[in-house]
Amino acid sequence: MGRQRGGRAARTTDGGPVAGVYPIDTGTCELAEDHLNPHGWVLKVNGVESSHIDLSDPTHLDFEYMRWIAELVASHWGTDQRVRALHLGGGACSLARHLAARYPDARQVVVELDGKLAELVREWFDLPRAPLLRLRVGEARAVTETLTESSRDLIVRDVFAGNTTPAPLTTTEFTGHVRRVLAPGGIYAVNCGDTRDLVLARREAATIGSVFPHTTVIADPAMLKGRRYGNIVIAGSDVPIGDDPALVRTLLGGGVPAHVWDDRQVRTFAGAARVLRDADSGS
Repeated sequence: MGRQRGGRAARTTDGGPVAGVYPIDTGTCELAEDHLNPHGWVLKVNGVESSHIDLSDPTHLDFEYMRWIAELVASHWGTDQRVRALHLGGGACSLARHLAARYPDARQVVVELDGKLAELVREWFDLPRAPLLRLRVGEARAVTETLTESSRDLIVRDVFAGNTTPAPLTTTEFTGHVRRVLAPGGIYAVNCGDTRDLVLARREAATIGSVFPHTTVIADPAMLKGRRYGNIVIAGSDVPIGDDPALVRTLLGGGVPAHVWDDRQVRTFAGAARVLRDADSGS
């Protein structure tokens, strides 16, 4: 299909999305059909692949790291529980949409910096409405710092400027705000994108481990061995997480088999890496 430009997204006669490039507040986003899935759409933000949506199946997650987070959540809470989730970074709201289908009583807020992108995503995709899923336009750290203590069960950080997470969202001080907002037994999960040297992943593991007494890491073996660029999920909690044998089996059997590291392995991985601080990031 031809590229579409303009203030509102073009739509098909049945109300579905149309492939094209659209202006947003921070630049442009591109919506493209997934040629391997007749119901799939890929969203790119300023040229970087951001999200995948399957219109026919809200539980389908195409990005492996999102599957890993979803399975970690599933190992921690039953589907009959009312999980209060905060998503820092919106994109197409793929993970929030998945959790809404899996946890019918969940209450979720997605924080998205780009107001126009949030508007387009609402228009394109069949997202649950408030109070099940709220889209809040704002900067992730600023919003987090305003939230009430113990008001969320799950916080997911998936914020990128290009291919890098903004430094103020990686620091000990910010992670302290996250822990304040989490209720007892809650989980903080981050999507850490890193290169083969794993310097950032080690520092993020050290930082999260300095705030939370229990940690876990989920990633594919090649990434953990420093053989390629990719995503590592790092999570922290005030209770043990990632120690469910069923979770280990599920992740090993995925499309991209992943390993789950316990707290001891995570702290060994972090080693002597320096924690990240506001003073280093200029926050």
